[in-house]
Amino acid sequence: MRNIRLIIEYDGTKYAGWQIQKNALAIQEVIEGSIEKITGEDVEVIGSSRTDAGVHAIGYTANFKTNSSVPPEKFADALNTKLPRDVVILSSVEVPLKFHSRYDSLGKSYCYTVINRLEPPAIGRNYTYHMKFKLNVDNMRKATKYFLGTHDFSALKNMGSKTQTSIRTITDLRIDHQGDVIKIYCSADGFLYNMMRIITGVLLQVGTGRFKPEEVEAIILSKDRKRAGKSVPPSGLCLMEVFY
Repeated sequence: MRNIRLIIEYDGTKYAGWQIQKNALAIQEVIEGSIEKITGEDVEVIGSSRTDAGVHAIGYTANFKTNSSVPPEKFADALNTKLPRDVVILSSVEVPLKFHSRYDSLGKSYCYTVINRLEPPAIGRNYTYHMKFKLNVDNMRKATKYFLGTHDFSALKNMGSKTQTSIRTITDLRIDHQGDVIKIYCSADGFLYNMMRIITGVLLQVGTGRFKPEEVEAIILSKDRKRAGKSVPPSGLCLMEVFY
């Protein structure tokens, strides 16, 4: 028995997220099906997190156990011949049997991309969120400091989260602004359900002037989901890296 770790890139546009669903196609399902075609084994592929429907990834981590004689480093090439073109295995390596993609994770990094101009984009529309109202990026940057550190982020999670605690530690939150493109990067030891999309929503409301930068602190301390406003759509969100 061997344990194989995969680094995966995928376009989540047509998928119901990572985890297998009863009535919709998920990334986990297509990868498990491809492994079965190669090895003849019915394996469970353990993912590092549940990404929502429509969310993308360029550095997703997963692992599975196999008795196959396929060399570990060859799984990537072999699987890529069976997978659809919007799911790609970037690398495959053997890891200790005790390695678990989810439980061993020390944190994750996400990026949310916003196109800030009057006209909606034609190219890249499945990977961005269009905001036609002019954003004050300087104020958005001022607001980022209130998210940093360890907090109870109950105000920044949607219903449906099954975690036992809403306390998380955000280690980095920064904004890159070039022309019409605004990228919001966030790293944390973990993310609650829709947390990154809600953080982005709050920052955009700061950018439009609905919230002042300093109001973010009160929103977090309130632990009231309604105070934070709506979350942004999944299309602009991409999982960048999982830390171990």
